[in-house]
Amino acid sequence: MPSFRAGAARVRVPATSANLGPGFDSAGLALTLYDEVSVRVTDSGLVVDIAGEGADDLPRDDRHLVVTSLRAAFDRLGGQPAGLVVDCTNRIPHARGLGSSSAAICAAVVAARALVEDGEELLDDDAVLALATELEGHPDNVAACLRGGATFAWGHPVQVLRVDVVPELAPVAFVPTVRSSTRTVRAMLPATVPHADAAANAGRAALLPTALATRPDLLMAATEDWLHQQYRAPAMPESAALVAALRADGVAAAISGAGPTVLALTLSDEAQAVAALAPAGWTVLRLRVAPDGSQVLPPA
Repeated sequence: MPSFRAGAARVRVPATSANLGPGFDSAGLALTLYDEVSVRVTDSGLVVDIAGEGADDLPRDDRHLVVTSLRAAFDRLGGQPAGLVVDCTNRIPHARGLGSSSAAICAAVVAARALVEDGEELLDDDAVLALATELEGHPDNVAACLRGGATFAWGHPVQVLRVDVVPELAPVAFVPTVRSSTRTVRAMLPATVPHADAAANAGRAALLPTALATRPDLLMAATEDWLHQQYRAPAMPESAALVAALRADGVAAAISGAGPTVLALTLSDEAQAVAALAPAGWTVLRLRVAPDGSQVLPPA
């Protein structure tokens, strides 16, 4: 049984956008929109408090994703505490393609490690990434959530390349009121794609790191996709139409993760004009790329 630290572990985790067009299940971008989770070990029981997104409909028991992820992390760290108090402050929209589930998972794993004496020796950064990937099912969002910046993940065990983006990059997220199920839209993908489409996608994905890091003039080409967006479009026709309209105006836009949010990769001097293109009823989030990933905060 591990030794648990007194006091609460407070963790801040960024929203993320995955795929960025052609980087299916591999590319991710951390964004300056944050959830915060505080976890404290107690003598017994489980108390879960939720403020913000999901406060009216998320479970407040062992079914909550933060709690299930805490349990998984404590198992890896040597054992479960007798009780927990979990406070979640949620700002990332749920089921919109901005990495809310990855944020919950990463916050829980990082918090559990912070609550265990010698936690960083028992569960190092690579092990945290591996566990978060296992819990989420794919590494694109969790890699960006943990490491910050732009990330490219691959392999088993998962490995990550982190890239600093050009400082003038100013992503704009267009968030509709409708929600999307990752499981549902993943089921829409075909088992095979034409070889020419795969080749075109590989070429565009190869451009992404350079476009993000040093050549934003390449972002239009680097965000073009043939692998997944066209197959998912029937599930989110308004989002697909917005991507097409933005790209027709020269804006490097893509479906964010599994959607239905649309992410436009703009530069600082263009962001206001791009934000003004939002359809009626959509929420516009003018963001920056978060340079830091999941962080343990000082005690309140």
